[in-house]
Amino acid sequence: MIGNLEHTLLQQLWWLIASVVGSLFLMLTFVQGGQTLIFTTAKSEEERSLIINSIGRKWELTFTTLVLFGGALFAAFPLFYATSFGGAYWVWMLILFTFIGQAVSFEYRKKPDNVLGAKIYEIFMLINGTVGILLIGAAVGTFFTGSSFTLTKFNSVIWDTPFRGLEAALNVFNVAFGLFLVFLARVLGAMYIVNHIHHDQLVARARKATLINLVFALPFLLTVLGGLLTMDGFAIDPNTGKVFMEKAKYLHNLLAMPAVPVLLLLGLVSVIYGVVATAFLKSNRGIWFGGLGTVLVGLAVFCLAGYNNTAFYPSVTSLQSSLTIYNASSSKYTLTVMSYVAIGVPFVLAYIAYVWRLMDARQLTLAELAKEENY
Repeated sequence: MIGNLEHTLLQQLWWLIASVVGSLFLMLTFVQGGQTLIFTTAKSEEERSLIINSIGRKWELTFTTLVLFGGALFAAFPLFYATSFGGAYWVWMLILFTFIGQAVSFEYRKKPDNVLGAKIYEIFMLINGTVGILLIGAAVGTFFTGSSFTLTKFNSVIWDTPFRGLEAALNVFNVAFGLFLVFLARVLGAMYIVNHIHHDQLVARARKATLINLVFALPFLLTVLGGLLTMDGFAIDPNTGKVFMEKAKYLHNLLAMPAVPVLLLLGLVSVIYGVVATAFLKSNRGIWFGGLGTVLVGLAVFCLAGYNNTAFYPSVTSLQSSLTIYNASSSKYTLTVMSYVAIGVPFVLAYIAYVWRLMDARQLTLAELAKEENY
């Protein structure tokens, strides 16, 4: 058995906690999706300002959740953090730069004496919503396809390619995963616009955008699902901790963990219903179904990657360097202390939900936009 039972349960618990935070981040990428829609769905400066100010009230939540996800992984699985962020640093630096560009854009787009002009900052938002999300998706894809690294006996990482993580973009599965997340974010962004903005023409185009972007997302979703059902995976011998290749490993994971395919199916159905409700039933509440569905799909993906004796950060050049929730985790003492701290998380989430409800109590209109400071 890998480790003692209590430590093993804590490791599994913290993978679940990190998975929940990561899945919430995926739901909050409606902000990034909305940023990309200012060039396709908005047809005037007023409409672009409506979209930017609507999603601008939430952009900090996405960034904060991404940081929280990284922090949870750092505290619970420090060897993964050191290996990925210390080895594949080019991909993570690019992701970070796209989010810095987003933050600067919301701050300075409408500032007086803006020498770059609003359009440049809108392009930064577009890059964050496309390149940033694509790279995040490709990085998550490596949980299944593997990365090129070797760990020394002192747990220092040697990256076996000069591209430092960017090589993930050369894998079809990884790119398909990233593009699926880009179009899913656009679907969520369009549904949020419908929910939060009162502007008949803009909302009508956003309703169409939910359906169009779902159609664009489907080929990439099918590529990802097909890959998960057929690809070989990185399995762990529970008695020795040795990593070996197993045919159709992720299909076996689905069959061994019945709750996971249920989460995946419910999540996809919920997203599709959200689109149908928005595009055809003229509902304004599709974002709640789409958001919940995205969280469920995210949970299913992370469970497939980390549970059932699976290496969640595998190495394709040195199998035994692959990271698992057992060999990459913090000590039993650290995880125990963190578990007590985590008890307060539901209260923080409840506060966020309360503030969110207050902020979205009324739809944003052009009249309201004229009264307040704009992004």
